[in-house]
Amino acid sequence: MIALLQRVTQSWVEVEGKTVGRIGKGINILLGVEKGDTEEDIELLVKKILGLRIFPSEDGKKEFDRSVVDIKGELLVVSQFTLPASLRKGRRPSFERAMEPSQAKELYEKFVQRLKEESSLKVETGIFGADMKVFIENDGPVTFILRSEDLKKSRKG
Repeated sequence: MIALLQRVTQSWVEVEGKTVGRIGKGINILLGVEKGDTEEDIELLVKKILGLRIFPSEDGKKEFDRSVVDIKGELLVVSQFTLPASLRKGRRPSFERAMEPSQAKELYEKFVQRLKEESSLKVETGIFGADMKVFIENDGPVTFILRSEDLKKSRKG
């Protein structure tokens, strides 16, 4: 599972010209589900995302001091099947690593549910599989790529 995290001052998603999810200060999460991902991947990402210290201290002296939970921020989760794409060969992306849509949707929904269960934060979403327009006002800019595969490695080694 891959999550592209962006610290935002605001972010929203539109489908067919209508806003379906909107947040203020917090994290915009573009989530890609890969073949072989399980609920363990969800748990690893949720725990890491909620604990990541990517927001400045209250006095502004430390750039990366507080988590989204600490600042009582908000979360916007948008399904992003292109994240697992391989660009290694040719000029067209290969989506071989992306999970089949119905299975990916199930894990995406479980990911969103776990964020809600593990925090008291506002959690908004796009619409899985829809043609979405995502508006991101990146704060910093601060952007990170988080892979559950990497979290598994660090736990073993």
